[in-house]
Amino acid sequence: MLQRLVELAQYQNASWRRLLAGAGCVQSMSRKGNCLDNAVIESFFGHLKEEFYTHAEFDNIEAFTRRLDEYTTWFNNERVHTYLEDLSPVQYRTQALTA
Repeated sequence: MLQRLVELAQYQNASWRRLLAGAGCVQSMSRKGNCLDNAVIESFFGHLKEEFYTHAEFDNIEAFTRRLDEYTTWFNNERVHTYLEDLSPVQYRTQALTA
């Protein structure tokens, strides 16, 4: 079941595309080999896969969902990013808004 969830998370997966279409969503994808418009999310998915998923085990979907929420909260609020002047995304946005 968890493997199926991971498969659905892949934006090129046929099941995922059908789910989006059924919800009335328009998917943004460039031509194969041209990832510039998806660079930010591709980078995030790379970090997600390496830092969260690759070496983890989950007992059930609820545990997976809870830990994914914890990871995204950590990633946005605590994890520093060199391209954001060693600030977290939330810190960087807050700094930009108060300047």
